[in-house]
Amino acid sequence: MSDDHFPRIGASQPLRAKGFQLEHFKPAAGLSNAHAQTLLATQLWRGRGLTFQRVRIDTPDGDFLDLDLPQIAGASIRPDAPVVLFLHGLEGNARRPYALDLYRQLAQHGVRSVGMNYRSCSGEMNRTARSYHAGATDDVAVAHDWLDERFPVVAKGMAGVSLGGNMLLKYLGERGGEMAIRLRAAAVLSPPFDLKLGGEHMEQGLGPRYVAHFLTSIKAKLQAKAALVAPLIDLEQALAAQTLRAIDEAMTAPLHGFANADDYYARSSSRRYLPGVQVPTLILRAKDDPLIPASDIPYDLFEYNPALFAGITEHGGHVGWVEGWPLGYHLWAQRQAAAFLASYLR
Repeated sequence: MSDDHFPRIGASQPLRAKGFQLEHFKPAAGLSNAHAQTLLATQLWRGRGLTFQRVRIDTPDGDFLDLDLPQIAGASIRPDAPVVLFLHGLEGNARRPYALDLYRQLAQHGVRSVGMNYRSCSGEMNRTARSYHAGATDDVAVAHDWLDERFPVVAKGMAGVSLGGNMLLKYLGERGGEMAIRLRAAAVLSPPFDLKLGGEHMEQGLGPRYVAHFLTSIKAKLQAKAALVAPLIDLEQALAAQTLRAIDEAMTAPLHGFANADDYYARSSSRRYLPGVQVPTLILRAKDDPLIPASDIPYDLFEYNPALFAGITEHGGHVGWVEGWPLGYHLWAQRQAAAFLASYLR
């Protein structure tokens, strides 16, 4: 059986969990290329019929987080419906196409969504020098506490994409039994497991083109907060960074209490936290992901922890998984994640 059929490691049957069975992924016609999958998925706008209620919550250090609550036309969401907190990717936000599609898919199962925007990612610059990073689970905890207060008696889940997937896995693993009580299920799409390997991978092939896109956004924020960050980092060095490692060394580490980039990677990479995850969690990764090396996929830990349900495909790119035909493209991974979450939240 091929990996596209998602066997559990060492098993002979397709991945199944609590009435859920992962579907086979077949790339859209002519779009098996990893870069095509990755880029096309960002262009599939699913915003029609969606409006948002924005809620701002304060953080303990005097900053704020903006949460987006999608309202989907035609969706029937009960007052006591389950709710899923969503964590976006690097330099993304809670209204990116990959998020919108997940909100729609969840709504079809009668599940409401809340999208978390990290500091500096909601369209308004945050108040403090601090930003966000792949291990910033203290902010996730603030949003989770708000979720419990706003929806006190409903079943809850979480979902994360890319950097948000790493953040979510770390959050689940480091809080183990607490999360098993507070959450029913989780799902992550294209998470990195080893941040150091990921950074090195992005220095090869077409990686620098993706990195340039991220760095343009990060540097614009640094310039907007120059007065706040200049006393804490070497701003000139940060603005000259050409790689993810360079920006993590010059900005991420010193702003967030890490000794250096290696310390940040070691303490924040999700791999070290996977053994502690006790919440049923669907993990989707493509072997041809152009942003993360297949060599970082921890098959041994998937086998070790029965709470982890890993679906590893041959194709799909990074948060891509586009299937179907022109004028009828669909995002496979969001459908799988929503079905998995709903199977535990119902």
